[in-house]
Amino acid sequence: MENSNQIEEKFWFLRRPTQFLADVFVLCAAFFLAYLPTLNIQLGDFYFDAALNQLPFVVLVQFSSLFLVGAYSIIWRYVSLEDIKAFLKAALISGVILLAVRFLLTYTRFDRWQVPISVILIDAALAFGGLLGLRILRRFAYEFGEKRSFTGSKRRVKRKATLLVGAGRIGAALAKEMVGRADAELDVKGFIDDDRRKKGGSVNGVKVLGTSSDLARLSDELNVEQVVIAIDQAQGKEIRQILDICRAIPVKAQIVPSLNEIAHGRVSVSRLRDVQIEDLLGREPVALDDKNLHDFLSGKVVMVTGAGGSIGAEIVRQVANYQPKLLVLAERAEFLLFQIERELVKDFAEVKFMPLLADIGDESRMREIFEMYRPQVIFHAAAHKHVPLMEINCAEAVKNNIFATKLIGELAGEYQTENFVLISTDKAVNPTSIMGASKRIAEIVLQSLNRTYSTNYMAVRFGNVLGSAGSVVPIFREQIKKGEPITVTDPKMTRYFMTIPEASQLVMQAGALGAGGEIFILNMGKPVKILDLAEDMIRLSGLKPYDDINIEFTGVRSGEKLFEELEITGENLLKTKHPKIFIGKISTYEDDEVMRILESFQQAVAEHDQARIRLLFNQFLPEAKITEIKNSTAESDKLANAAQKEKFFKPSQKLGLAEK
Repeated sequence: MENSNQIEEKFWFLRRPTQFLADVFVLCAAFFLAYLPTLNIQLGDFYFDAALNQLPFVVLVQFSSLFLVGAYSIIWRYVSLEDIKAFLKAALISGVILLAVRFLLTYTRFDRWQVPISVILIDAALAFGGLLGLRILRRFAYEFGEKRSFTGSKRRVKRKATLLVGAGRIGAALAKEMVGRADAELDVKGFIDDDRRKKGGSVNGVKVLGTSSDLARLSDELNVEQVVIAIDQAQGKEIRQILDICRAIPVKAQIVPSLNEIAHGRVSVSRLRDVQIEDLLGREPVALDDKNLHDFLSGKVVMVTGAGGSIGAEIVRQVANYQPKLLVLAERAEFLLFQIERELVKDFAEVKFMPLLADIGDESRMREIFEMYRPQVIFHAAAHKHVPLMEINCAEAVKNNIFATKLIGELAGEYQTENFVLISTDKAVNPTSIMGASKRIAEIVLQSLNRTYSTNYMAVRFGNVLGSAGSVVPIFREQIKKGEPITVTDPKMTRYFMTIPEASQLVMQAGALGAGGEIFILNMGKPVKILDLAEDMIRLSGLKPYDDINIEFTGVRSGEKLFEELEITGENLLKTKHPKIFIGKISTYEDDEVMRILESFQQAVAEHDQARIRLLFNQFLPEAKITEIKNSTAESDKLANAAQKEKFFKPSQKLGLAEK
């Protein structure tokens, strides 16, 4: 098939020099027509000499107006109703200039350049209407040429009879793109929309045929092969309903990428994909205060620790959109750092960044980094987050989640970092796990540092993140792919979920809102049963739960809760400017108490005393319920044996429910 450049070569009048000449012709013709007695009866006779004298000045003003409003930056083949605004602005600007000149030149020797008011008005309508019409004609010629070229091509695309669900903005955009493309694989037969007022109407030439209750009947009548869900901000319930109907027909169902994906330029409206588990959760796109974030990040040196991890890497991507002066990526996993480096080179070529291999617990290395780059904003995402593994390695959890956080926080204070944002967790609420308790202590440490240094320290709590490393979604996908049973710890196990982009965007927004000392809590929406999640993922793979793929229950593991909490009992939440971000009114610790906590943990870690570490969490956190052990060595052996039995280190087989 010929490309667009070849089509333009055939249609010689589509090229820019010819477009310029065509515009000149339209403007000149419009001006002379405005002087004709048949259009402008106020002038009586046709004043050819006056029109000829005034023509160069008028056309120059009109062309200047067009360039001023950016009319020549519009890509003609995509000219739309939205572009009419540019031509209206140009008409208004040129009209005002010509009227001003008319009155200013009164009684001067340049009065021959005074264009009559009636001519100015008629000329504006004819000239700019003609220019817009010319562009619409050119678009029609291009699309006609594209279709002719495609029709004559040897390559044939089998077009699938398709129904679009949702006659809103997304559906309209998809219909426009599909109908206008000769190489489109979708033959759009009509819209389905539950707004009964739209029935019988049409969008971009595509008729609204009925509601979702008519989907099965219409699919049979029109021999539909595919259904595309294009609902604006679709809720999980709506998507699930459409999927159930499509399975019963049966017909293939796909979905338009979310508004969030489209807004960030990752995909276009026409890039259809299969429905994913994230779609069924129905999380609404995050509304960000871009001005606040620009002030917070633009032109700043921003450091992200754990920059190669799921959350850290997404924060890097989001920050890159706000033109930081420099992005400092601190990561100890070489391959993860390599991956995010490649992505930045490819997708954010204009952003300066520095990938640094570093262990956040290595004081000399981290001090070297702070000395060299002087970060102004820090997102501290590096941490040990896996609940069952931290039950076995509690000393490592303390070293990484508490003492490494303390180190980075102190260096931020010494080097006068403006803002420090800790990625915390909902498991810090009434913690029953080492991971959750260690993150709660990290929050306490930051609040103490906030009273010591001028840096604004804050923490952001949220729940599980879909698709992050070690989370249930990739584990379930791997199990389904291998045809293995999906392992769930308990049929009642419930968790809060959000997507990685949503969590990262809200973390950034919370950081921009913070004044120091806050523990922000994100609105996680409604909790989701892990069993429902597993069943939905099996169905999305085209299989039947318990028939094609079985679900096995392995039992709740050490440190896990059946139900996670988002706030400590009895504490109040304060609203912020953002509807999804709250501030927890959480009790703080005196500085001397914080010092005593740290000294106690430091001694227990130095002695490798797991029993003592677990006891200390219960001692210093009254809300904690950490299982205590009498013999640390014996208990370590017991946990290690349990891990081996459950094959913790082969997550595709038996990991069941992993955490964030």
